[in-house]
Amino acid sequence: MPYRETSERLAGYRREIGALREKMRALQETVEPEEVDDYVLTGADGPVRLSALFGDKDTLIVIHNMGKTCPACTMWADGYNGVVRHLESRAAFVVISPDDPATQAAFAASRGWHFRMVSHQGTDFAAHMGYRGESGGWMPGISVFRKEGDRIVRVSDQQLGPGDDFCSVYHFLDMLPEGRAGWRPKFAYN
Repeated sequence: MPYRETSERLAGYRREIGALREKMRALQETVEPEEVDDYVLTGADGPVRLSALFGDKDTLIVIHNMGKTCPACTMWADGYNGVVRHLESRAAFVVISPDDPATQAAFAASRGWHFRMVSHQGTDFAAHMGYRGESGGWMPGISVFRKEGDRIVRVSDQQLGPGDDFCSVYHFLDMLPEGRAGWRPKFAYN
């Protein structure tokens, strides 16, 4: 197919995706929030309640990360590092994983990450939020919580995976003539 024709068709698909996003945004506004417990998690300074992670914000974005053994979760987190200040201008932001705080701190330092991290190790938080698989493994995703008085409610969530909206690497690779061509994320590319 000629370049110009392909480009025009792709632009049309992108407009369709934009329109679909507007429909999704409108549907999101109608959600009946799900109340959740004020879980006790573990931060760098010890136990921390979910409610404390909000700080002075009424909304909290929690990234469900599988931990330092997952190269894909690491790639996503590398991307959050670049946008965390923008996000925190509107909502509190934290990455949560099964790794203990010392492991999280060491791994974050090795990657140059600047966002807050907490551990759900020893809790059922990830499972209750739907981010523990049937085989017992962790799953990546995002949950958004809101404080409503003394209550904490979850207002949205989404699983993460190749091609999702939260990792631009896949979208860049999709623009290559051969696409991803079996590409998978790694901890380092030497």
